[in-house]
Amino acid sequence: MTEAGSNEGKRVRVSDHCDGRRFFNPNAPQAPALWRVFEWKLQSRREPAPAFVDDVKPAVPPRRVAADALRVTLVNHSTVLIQHGGLNILTDPIWSERASPLAWIGPRRHRKPGVRFEDLPPVDAVLLSHNHYDHMDLPTLRRLAAGGAPALVAPVGVGELLRREKIGPVDELDWGESLSLPQGGMTIHCVPALHFSRRGPFDANRTLWCGYVIESAGGPIYFAGDTAFGAHFAGIREKLRPPRLALLPIGGCEPRWFMAPVHMGPDEAVRAHEILGAGMSVAIHHGTFQLADDGLDTPAKRLLECAPPGAFVILKNGESVEVP
Repeated sequence: MTEAGSNEGKRVRVSDHCDGRRFFNPNAPQAPALWRVFEWKLQSRREPAPAFVDDVKPAVPPRRVAADALRVTLVNHSTVLIQHGGLNILTDPIWSERASPLAWIGPRRHRKPGVRFEDLPPVDAVLLSHNHYDHMDLPTLRRLAAGGAPALVAPVGVGELLRREKIGPVDELDWGESLSLPQGGMTIHCVPALHFSRRGPFDANRTLWCGYVIESAGGPIYFAGDTAFGAHFAGIREKLRPPRLALLPIGGCEPRWFMAPVHMGPDEAVRAHEILGAGMSVAIHHGTFQLADDGLDTPAKRLLECAPPGAFVILKNGESVEVP
């Protein structure tokens, strides 16, 4: 069964970010065309990275935390376990060896997950930001579904592939739409991101990409997904209040001439943190898969150089932080 073109021929609602067939970044640069990928690869000066870094000590998170507590654990890449309000929420889960449609080729992990899959606490909800292989990993989602069918939240168009793979049920949200979780008194808001979608050569931007704000009595939690820097951060703060916690991507950012329309660099993540007025930010999208020319740990080193003291927490796989 092929995944590419899963939304082929279907029309979706025309909006400021969709022409009825394909989605786009409004009033912002678009992702580079496919031919420019080959241009980048021909010019690529990728930083060397070790084949594998054996420095992860897997953690065993508590099954639950107190309702007013907020505990976050970096599993790997953009996979974060958020424990709050009596619920356990996973973002963009990936436990596979490769971020790829094939088991024998594609970006391979350089570090193991910081939580073994069998040590996960019960997962109540999964937030998917878009359909790229390093963010929507079908083998992992099948394992999660087999273990108890958590609530799946995804952007518009993504649900078709999940349902076809018998993964679900799934709630699809457009930017500005919201979903109330049946437990915990939380509301999930789908918010804009500047990125793109693709799982094959012919399905570019047929499904939406997004971030999420988890609204709770303890304060908003913002998961940015994959995004470039842009005006949407100010809009999120204005509409949904400064987040208590922001999960902001810092890696996969070089070379800037190619990556700037779709991925922030560490300096831009700092600007986003300041614009959002976040109480604390945690760096994501680094340290496990080398998806661009920046080195495995270079984004974290650069973030340390440019972030004000106390603004960002840089977790290793398996490390946790209790958010004030």
